[in-house]
Amino acid sequence: MKLIGISLRKPSFGELTAAAVMATGLWLAALGLLRLLHADVSKADAGALLLVSAWACVSARLGIRIGMGRAHLLANLMGSGALLLVYEGARQFVGA
Repeated sequence: MKLIGISLRKPSFGELTAAAVMATGLWLAALGLLRLLHADVSKADAGALLLVSAWACVSARLGIRIGMGRAHLLANLMGSGALLLVYEGARQFVGA
């Protein structure tokens, strides 16, 4: 399968599990850093950060690597943007 010229691969269950664990660790580290810097982070912002970090880790397992050119960067930004659009729409629908 291809996405804007990028050949995608099917990750194994172990790779997806590793991506989920890595995303959670990165999310906790980022929240810890933001707390250390006394940044005001809402629950919605923390959820969006988790979503983007999870997409970044999973997309790397799919073969989308931002260091491999503009097409990979564009695919990553499109994925992140689409997920954030759905997330914000769901938040508005629920009223949170």
